[in-house]
Amino acid sequence: MDTLKSVKTRIADRLSELDVEDVNTSGDRATVVLDQQSVGRLSRMDAIQQQAMANATHQRRQQERMRLNAALVRIDAGEFGYCLDCGDDISPKRLDLDPTATRCISCARG
Repeated sequence: MDTLKSVKTRIADRLSELDVEDVNTSGDRATVVLDQQSVGRLSRMDAIQQQAMANATHQRRQQERMRLNAALVRIDAGEFGYCLDCGDDISPKRLDLDPTATRCISCARG
């Protein structure tokens, strides 16, 4: 199916982007050196805060990576595009917007 190939390509592209982002921000997530001779207290606090934000962003990327990989598994299993709650089709527009969607709009609304 062409549409599934295009979804797989989009997912693979996004996974590659996430990998590049991880490499580019690895230094931001590194342990903060608390050398009082080289930087002042406020600079250390800023560095620790930046590290915490970088780690939180990394966690969000990891969660997105897991959702994308789960979508690839659903594609390979022939279950992509079906709501996990009710089994109905998920709108193609919804999947186009978010290929990791696992629920139809009715079930997502509750």
